Amino acid sequence: MIRGIHATLYGQLTAEPGDLQALFEQRYADEPFVDVMPAGSHPETRSVKGINTCRLAVHRPGNGNTVVVLSVIDNLVKGASGQAIQNLNLMFGFEENTGLTAPALMP
Repeated sequence: MIRGIHATLYGQLTAEPGDLQALFEQRYADEPFVDVMPAGSHPETRSVKGINTCRLAVHRPGNGNTVVVLSVIDNLVKGASGQAIQNLNLMFGFEENTGLTAPALMP
């Protein structure tokens, strides 16, 4: 793997959250650079190569108290450079995705 970051995050529930998949889907529905994958999916870094997207999958093994969130990004695009452009767009009133929708790869 030459680029990309795959993070596995663990959390402990202190109360019954309801449908975590629906909660994540609702929270990120209007975020242009966050993709919540279907239930049971596992994101791969190759699926975000060259794009400014964070792809997430949420799991609750055995319906226990542990929540596992899998996250992948292309650290060369969604990293500091993509964040800088995205923040500049927001600060100056441009569309959030201006300059971030074309693949960021050299031929």
